[in-house]
Amino acid sequence: MARKEREQGEDAAIDMTPMLDIVFIMLIFFIVTTSFIKEAGIEVNKPTAKTVVEKKGANIFVAITADGDVWLDKRQIDPGAVRANVERLLAEQASEVVIVQADEDAEHGKVVDVMDQIKAAGVNRIAVAAIGG
Repeated sequence: MARKEREQGEDAAIDMTPMLDIVFIMLIFFIVTTSFIKEAGIEVNKPTAKTVVEKKGANIFVAITADGDVWLDKRQIDPGAVRANVERLLAEQASEVVIVQADEDAEHGKVVDVMDQIKAAGVNRIAVAAIGG
């Protein structure tokens, strides 16, 4: 009789180790494959345009305010340091397109200077953000 009770008690245990291994492997997979978007960190008044096309695959945003301040990766940077910062972000995560979010009152020359530095950092496609109208 005592032997039958022991056998029934042993059958009730469930080994959770394989399930935990799979959960941790899935967690690591999702962490590694997640793409992070490097937003500018400031909201600007974008100009309106009739032909707005949404760009896919862009995860680096550079913002230029009406005062001429340049924002990248949620911090204000020196306008002369755009190239170095974009190169650093590209080394962390490759991006096909860099989007420039220029305020509608920003100086044209400042926008062109920032776009030149982005191009010098090795980005071939630069898009200017606008609001559909």
